[in-house]
Amino acid sequence: MIRKVVVGVSGGVDSAVSAHLLAERGFNVLGVFMRNWDELDEAGRCSGEADLKDAEWACRLLGVELRQVNYVREYWTAVFSQFLDDYQQGLTPNPDILCNRHIKFDLFHKHVLENLGYDAVATGHYARNSLGNFLEGIASQKEARLLIPADTFKDQTFFLAGIPQRALQRTMFPLGDLQKSQVKQLATKIGLQRLANKRESTGICFVGKRNFKDFIKEYITSKKGPFLDIDSGAVVGHHDGIHQWTVGQRCRLSSFLQPYFVAGKEPTSNTIYVAAGHDHPALLSTHINIDPPNWLCSTSQRRLTDKGNLRCRFRFQHTKPLVGCQLRISPKNHFQVLLDAPLRAITPGQFAVFYDDTACLGSARILSADPLKKNIEAQQNQVGNLVS
Repeated sequence: MIRKVVVGVSGGVDSAVSAHLLAERGFNVLGVFMRNWDELDEAGRCSGEADLKDAEWACRLLGVELRQVNYVREYWTAVFSQFLDDYQQGLTPNPDILCNRHIKFDLFHKHVLENLGYDAVATGHYARNSLGNFLEGIASQKEARLLIPADTFKDQTFFLAGIPQRALQRTMFPLGDLQKSQVKQLATKIGLQRLANKRESTGICFVGKRNFKDFIKEYITSKKGPFLDIDSGAVVGHHDGIHQWTVGQRCRLSSFLQPYFVAGKEPTSNTIYVAAGHDHPALLSTHINIDPPNWLCSTSQRRLTDKGNLRCRFRFQHTKPLVGCQLRISPKNHFQVLLDAPLRAITPGQFAVFYDDTACLGSARILSADPLKKNIEAQQNQVGNLVS
């Protein structure tokens, strides 16, 4: 029977209301504030300190004990160093997914269960666990499914798609059946109006309010290189480093009839290939190559392994609509996603996240995406060979 629950308290309204809901239901609740980043912003402030003060204030009001854990060193090693390495290799990583995988649902989860001796972890994520908020069936090690929450606009299953199944089995999502508006109303009702009115943090946590290009310059040395027109091969401008640009981004080069957008990057030559026009075929893809997936649903994993393909739905940005796809595995254990409709600016280093109608099935890092132009040319060559 789950009785003792640690809530990851961030200083925001969602985690505070989660702690309230669990305490109200009779759980023995302990709040833990996780420190992952210590750097000051341009004004000399550490946003983590302000968040800690809000967490302490909320826990005092709720009558919940609050402790701290420090994962600054581990975060640097497992998340931030990987983030920098990826950018230097021309990739665009997702640090939120990496943080959940390596810090929150690995180190922190193990600390809660093994060191603190608590039964489960709860978070303020908008998601649902198929085992329910009481984690029924946990003693029998029943598989948990990561279900889409009631508030589909706030759905955060995308960021949880890389966590291990063992962690999901011991994780509760008290807000899964609520709308964000209901959470804010409840917060105001119980005296947490200060957090209900607090501006939500967006973007990469360690960048904060800084301009990303200015931030990344602090860690990666700028190196000039050419912008090459992907159609003509002509040099149409120069950049200060491939790490400052991502696929699909507008380049804002002057004196051209159509705006240029990043279509691809080549780290060895420090070259950025650009395409003229927002929906140029070089920016569109239906064929995606991925790493072996992290599966949260063993049924889907078995189906793919047994049949070599799996029908599901796909997204690589959490705010975008789901697109139907077929996931394939080759005899050499190479994984490929075939989309029902082309998507723009599918970015190596980001994550492909897979769904069925009700749940997140798992995720995999994107290795590359074949541009639609390449696929069209291949089809034309096949037709030409048949004719000849």
